[in-house]
Amino acid sequence: MTFTDIVPMDARMDADVAPLIRVLRPALTAEGFREFVTEAHGQGLVVTAAYDPDGACLAVVTHRVLATSRGRVLFVDDLVTAPAARGRGIGGRLLAEVVRRGGEQACVRLELDSGTANHGAHRFYEAGGMDVAALHFARDLPAAPAPHG
Repeated sequence: MTFTDIVPMDARMDADVAPLIRVLRPALTAEGFREFVTEAHGQGLVVTAAYDPDGACLAVVTHRVLATSRGRVLFVDDLVTAPAARGRGIGGRLLAEVVRRGGEQACVRLELDSGTANHGAHRFYEAGGMDVAALHFARDLPAAPAPHG
């Protein structure tokens, strides 16, 4: 297993990463994904893909370091394993890689959000040594025009 960071202009972003992220977020269009990854990369988002020895992308994690009042936090935006590759320990290895990177970046903890109905993910994260540490509250906001830059 090889872990590779993919940047927005890399052809693997559309070919390998986007299809997996869209498994997790099916309402995200191809154009929406490109816009998201470009803007988020500018905010420090790192996209790490797990490749098998034959070059197949089996899992992806998106993560970033956040400075918080609790210390530096490695926040995982998305972690997804290809459906056909689930149950083989790939997601666990990718999570361990992110934990390792967080330690190297002087982060005091790893955090992520998981939808309340995603019980399979909850079991995965708990098996990976994570605890439910907070409730994340959300409120949709009225749409505003995109900023011009």
